Amino acid sequence: MSSLAAATREAVDAHPFVRDGLRAGIVNYSAAARFLDVEGGTEAVATALRRYADELPQIASRDGEVRVTMQSGIGRSEGSFLAVAGTSYGECSGPLTAILATGDVDGRFLATVANRLAGAEISLEALGLADESVVVIVDRRDASTALATVEDAATGYS
Repeated sequence: MSSLAAATREAVDAHPFVRDGLRAGIVNYSAAARFLDVEGGTEAVATALRRYADELPQIASRDGEVRVTMQSGIGRSEGSFLAVAGTSYGECSGPLTAILATGDVDGRFLATVANRLAGAEISLEALGLADESVVVIVDRRDASTALATVEDAATGYS
């Protein structure tokens, strides 16, 4: 692999949204080449991007199902609904709400949920993945929007 191709792949891998765009087949290669700012000229980098895109697996739709539920009254407590770095969240009449997505979920789904919640300007108290479950903990005031956002992510997840 030439150094331009390697530099282009490295730049793409440093920007996962560009990699996802390549996988989805929705990238303007010249614009992506300018964005990545790899030395070698826009057209040469665009060509390297096309070649890399041809090697990447396309984004495929998932066959599994995701069930999304919501539970209010969550707060910091010993009864653990989610524990992150020594902080536990559980049922305790707290001011938070947990959104739980179970089923065909993985790290990519977790990233999709996090990105969509950020786009909806919802602040996260905590976020976790374990045993085919994703847990999102938000302030009670953001719960309905967070629920709709996670449900939408589950239906459009690929």
